[in-house]
Amino acid sequence: MGISVQMLGDFLVTRDGSPVNLPPSKITRALLAFLLLAARPHRRDRLCEIFWELPDDPRASLRWSLSKIRSIVNDSDKERLIADRERVSMDTEDVAIDIAQIALTLDSPKVLASELEAIYRQLQEPFLDGVDLPDQELFQQWLLSERQEIVQLRGKVLSRLASHPWVSLPDQLVWARRWEELEPFNPNAATQLLQVMASLGMDSEIEHERSRLANRFRKAGIAWSPSKLGEPEVQEVVDDRARGRKLLTQQKVEFCTADDGVRIAYAKMGEGLPIVKAANWLSHLEHDWDSPIWSPLFRELSVDHQFIRYDERGNGLSDWEVDNISFESFVTDLETVVDACGVDNFTLLGISQGAAVSIEYAVRHPSRVRQLILFGGYHAGWRIGASEATVREREAVMTLTETGWGQDNPAYRQIFSSTFMPSANASELAWFNEFQRLTTSPENAVRFLSVFGSIDVREKLKEVTVPTLVIHSLGDQRIPVQTGCEIASAIPGARFVGLNSDGHLLLGREPASQVFVEEVRQFISRY
Repeated sequence: MGISVQMLGDFLVTRDGSPVNLPPSKITRALLAFLLLAARPHRRDRLCEIFWELPDDPRASLRWSLSKIRSIVNDSDKERLIADRERVSMDTEDVAIDIAQIALTLDSPKVLASELEAIYRQLQEPFLDGVDLPDQELFQQWLLSERQEIVQLRGKVLSRLASHPWVSLPDQLVWARRWEELEPFNPNAATQLLQVMASLGMDSEIEHERSRLANRFRKAGIAWSPSKLGEPEVQEVVDDRARGRKLLTQQKVEFCTADDGVRIAYAKMGEGLPIVKAANWLSHLEHDWDSPIWSPLFRELSVDHQFIRYDERGNGLSDWEVDNISFESFVTDLETVVDACGVDNFTLLGISQGAAVSIEYAVRHPSRVRQLILFGGYHAGWRIGASEATVREREAVMTLTETGWGQDNPAYRQIFSSTFMPSANASELAWFNEFQRLTTSPENAVRFLSVFGSIDVREKLKEVTVPTLVIHSLGDQRIPVQTGCEIASAIPGARFVGLNSDGHLLLGREPASQVFVEEVRQFISRY
């Protein structure tokens, strides 16, 4: 039975062309739209936080809404709403969503002018009209972001109509003006407008228009210097957020089961030689793509490789309520994910405590690992060789973690943020503070910190037989660079690269992040 969803204009769901009666509850309709558009797993706790303002029993409210949604989207032979005790997701593989179909059409390099005009008219309709939840700040933030994506799609359509070979020059001028009005600070829109005016012989108006546009860009601090009008200079503007969002829509989260029954969430992206990233704390297969830390790196690695990553048990989209969180379970979970993906001869990437996990795996399975890349890693946890004073200090931090992790006031979590990335700006620190809360519980945070303290792979370093690259920030304030040097010197033939950064986690905007990507690419290409 075919299901179609209209999100532009009134929110409508139809089955075989007949409208479905949606629940009168605005929250339930909003939840349905959210699950359809963000078709990936969401933790129940997070959904309660997004859609309910602390009612007496938010989980009961969520169950009630899901029961209404289930009757709308499920068939007798097809379960589209997938919900278990921890997560909820929507299978939209056979659901036709108007905005998704528009984005797919625009990905094609050849679209008829008439199709573009029809799409533009569609995009003029308000997105999810009447689905606002003014009292739910998190949902409104998501809705505002989605509506901004619609504006960007309009700009994409206008840019193509303004230069389409089958659109007359007078009509191109109309579309170019609309594009420039919609995106007044887009250099490409300004240049295209002048180009069409030149093609129409509007010589008497061009200089005035050029002056007006140049003055606008100058006041905004944007460099704009169009070349001769016969040969417009096309300035490619890369929208990292849009690029990351597109990759996220291609990502399919799957689950495998460890020997002790714990479900581990993993995802694959891209094509080519496989890179497997060992899990490290903290991670979240969905929220990582909005990260100022991971998203630039993930995008680059997904361009020409099959990039595989997963969430640690007790973390992200993997099961949180687990009996066993230990170094051995970290290693066996990596083994489980690799087996589930069916990959062999892969590059293994280990970051932070994921480096020790990767070292152990490479020693156990040398024939499967093509090469080993370690960043910000350590070979011995904080308990190893620590003084009594250091142990007391670390244990005090663990006590503070249990009481401070779940608080709305991020002052406590800021302690962690400032050591992970000391040069982060206010917005980046705010993101990381929120990210910590989304990825695990206070109880699990304490358990992780305790396990990390006992990690010890010092004797395994000399047993590593695969080509190894060790990368470390020279000013890392969480794991000193000396630790990275010790790892590199103990692994036979390992190469060490120091990065000009003070971050244990690299910010995508800093030059060291690009150096990291280049070093990884060069290292992989050697073998």
